[in-house]
Formats: sequence, structure tokens, C-alpha cells
Amino acid sequence: MASKKTGTGVPSYVIPCLTGNMVFALIKLGYLEDQRVQKAIDWIVKYQRTDDGDVLSSDEYHKKRPACFSKHSCHMGVAKSFKALVAIPKEKRSKEIKDKIIEFAEYFLIHHIYKQSHNLEKDSKPGWKKFGFPLMYQTDILELVELFQEIGLKDERLKDAINIIKEKQKDDGTWLLDNTYNGRTTIRIEVKGKPSKWITFKALKVLR
Repeated sequence: MASKKTGTGVPSYVIPCLTGNMVFALIKLGYLEDQRVQKAIDWIVKYQRTDDGDVLSSDEYHKKRPACFSKHSCHMGVAKSFKALVAIPKEKRSKEIKDKIIEFAEYFLIHHIYKQSHNLEKDSKPGWKKFGFPLMYQTDILELVELFQEIGLKDERLKDAINIIKEKQKDDGTWLLDNTYNGRTTIRIEVKGKPSKWITFKALKVLR
């Protein structure tokens, strides 16, 4: 959101999930070295929290956006921030960025990706078992496990999510498109409920 006075962005209206998506896209389009992208990366490293319902931040910036920075961090904000930093080539990641990536990874590991960290018998995000492409501000098990693959991090706490990916494979070897933004985007991408080339490619890549 832009200020009516300055025409520039208003810091208090920065939304983590959308910022992460935009940073990811701009990095993939070759704008990593752009000063504005670098500032956005710095913002993620500095402000994106990974609180698990333990403490409420006393930072005034966090207090202004309780929906994104409440006592328990917003899963989508962490997911898209994680995705953005993983898009940075390894050789261009500072120590701060590397540490933040590990912080994001551990956040999802204590949740076994989609469960309640304080009660692993319950799902925190059951909707993440339904795979979609593209995902906008939302995420799913497949996208998150793919990030772990990209950083080369193996952990037993990923097992539940990986098993779900395996179980969703159809007899013909494909995976279905469960979720879609068709009807809200410029073009349609595949058909909901039908075999998906995108989901199948990503699933096979993860299970490879």
C-alpha cells in the first residue's frame, strides 16, 4: 500500500506472505541485485518471526500487524519468506540469510509441516494436504517439502508429509490438481480434480 503523501510504500502495511512471493518472483526474474529487492530481503531477515505461541513480541512494528505477527506466527508468512530466501543462490547467501533459512526450516519441522506442534495428533493446516498450482499466499505440503529438498535438509520430522505425498499418487502415476485459482487469474492453469502435470512434476521431483 502506498502513502498518499509520498507515493511510496508504507512500512506498517507490509504483508509477509505477499512480500515473500514478490521477492521469490523477482529473484527468479533476475533482480536479486536490485537495491529494492535487497531491502525486501533485509526486511524478511529482520522482521519475519517464527514464534510458536511462546512469547508475544514487544516490538512496536509487530504490534501494528497482529494478524501477521501475533503470539503464534502466521504459517503463510513464514512459508513464503522461507521460499523467498531459498531462491537466493547458495553462493550469494550471507550468514544472516543462511541462519534465517535454518530458522524457517526448524519452524516447520517442529510442526511436522502441517500439524500442531504442541499436539502432533492434530492437524494445524489440514487444507495443506490438498495440492494446488499456483498457490498465491497459501501453501501446501508439497511446496514446503520441495523447499527442504532444495536446501538438502533431511529430517525424520518430514516423514509424515512425505507419506501423504506418496499416498496421493494415483494408479496411473499422476497426482491431481486439488486446489486452483482458476476464475480469478488471467489464464486458466489445468483443471481442478484432473491429473496435473505441474503437481506430478513437483511430486516426482520431491520423491526422487
